Amino acid sequence: MVLQDILKSREVRVERQRELLESNPGLSLLCLTVQLPGPVKRNNLSMAIAEAGVEAVRASFKPIFEETRDLETGFEGFFLVSLSPEEAKRRACRVEDTHPLGRLMDIDVVVLCQDMPMPLGRESLGLPPRKCLLCDRPARECMRARSHNTDELLAKIEEMVKNHLNL
Repeated sequence: MVLQDILKSREVRVERQRELLESNPGLSLLCLTVQLPGPVKRNNLSMAIAEAGVEAVRASFKPIFEETRDLETGFEGFFLVSLSPEEAKRRACRVEDTHPLGRLMDIDVVVLCQDMPMPLGRESLGLPPRKCLLCDRPARECMRARSHNTDELLAKIEEMVKNHLNL
């Protein structure tokens, strides 16, 4: 997997978000992806996290539309729900914060901003940033500083998935 593949996949995802938002006014769009460090974005771990994420979204939101994509560049799920973007973001954060694998899921609530799909941030609701998997610092700080290596992170992710699946 090369960076160019991931960037192209992101472009296609953003275009699909725009299409869904433009053709479904009044509904909120959730985009579920898996947080997996390193160059490999699709493996048994990522698929177990994706399956748990889809189940959690279905249970928490009762989506009226869903589309999932199992790609080499990573899993993508699109869900339309009849909630305000703010309420959808609150629920998404609740799933991310309380589900045993929630820290490994990214459940964005996407809105159109000047015809460009943009995710609502936790900060817009006054919520704290997500914590690092391995320490109590904000995850973004650790990612930027590369505080932890990929092997450490993947070992923690594997442990979390095995615990969740009772393996």
